[in-house]
Amino acid sequence: MLAGDVRAIARLMRDIDDGQPGWTEVLKLLHPRAGRARIIGLTGSPGVGKSTLTDDLVGRFRAQGLTVGVVAVDPTSPFSGGAILGDRIRMQRHATDEGVFIRSLATRGHFGGLTSSTRGVVTVMEAMGKDVILVETVGVGQDEVEIVRTADTTVIITVPGLGDDIQAIKAGILEAGDIFVVNKMDREGAGRTVQELKNMLALSGGAKHRSGWEPPVILTCGLDGRGLPELMQALDGHLQVLTADEGRLLAQRRREGARRELMDLIQAGVMERLLGRLGPEQGLEAMVEQVVSGRADPYTLSQQALSKVLGQE
Repeated sequence: MLAGDVRAIARLMRDIDDGQPGWTEVLKLLHPRAGRARIIGLTGSPGVGKSTLTDDLVGRFRAQGLTVGVVAVDPTSPFSGGAILGDRIRMQRHATDEGVFIRSLATRGHFGGLTSSTRGVVTVMEAMGKDVILVETVGVGQDEVEIVRTADTTVIITVPGLGDDIQAIKAGILEAGDIFVVNKMDREGAGRTVQELKNMLALSGGAKHRSGWEPPVILTCGLDGRGLPELMQALDGHLQVLTADEGRLLAQRRREGARRELMDLIQAGVMERLLGRLGPEQGLEAMVEQVVSGRADPYTLSQQALSKVLGQE
């Protein structure tokens, strides 16, 4: 993989996404090579043009001579459980570019905007030596704040005409966003959406204002590229803020991301071992049947399971 074998890279990413045994051992070896890439998250509701903007950003970063990785979190197929791969279809023009690596991941019912395997795939792309990694998340509304725990810069994308524009972006998203984009600027109401966002940001305040960065609101049109130079300038401006003062803010953000990743891995490991030690007769499905039939409540059963595994009365 480190030698650039695309098949080996794709096979490793597949194993990570499928949760195959041994993938964590590989990531342990790769982790010392991670942490050098610039990670940009792009998120927003379905249909706002995330993939089109991502495709354009890939071309602009490549024009600067930078290598790019794209992690596109697709909706899960209800039949196969796999990614629908819509983003790969929209990024065909980069398919033959050796400086670009695109990987689609299925949400698999995960509602934080990211899958549990996303961080592992990002680590692989960092170990590959990619300069910039774009993480495009499936649109699931206000729950998308999870992208903030992985990305150095988070771009929130919306469009005019979503109905109630104020409801389209919740307070949690306002706090999560570093840059706001109103895409499809040729639509009626684009100016009003920009003004509403600016008003909401002014009212919300937040830590980013205190750290010397005020999130901009940028009008774009993914089809003809209008506003994309301004978006690139905003991305570079935020990077400068993050890396100022010997990278204090960047280190703080990555520390929070590492804390959350550790918590997620510990929780997943504890759950796996707990269910494994319960056995089939007293396992999850058996407890589910007791709850559904009314023979027991979930609170008592969960306490009993923990007591058995942890040896506590």
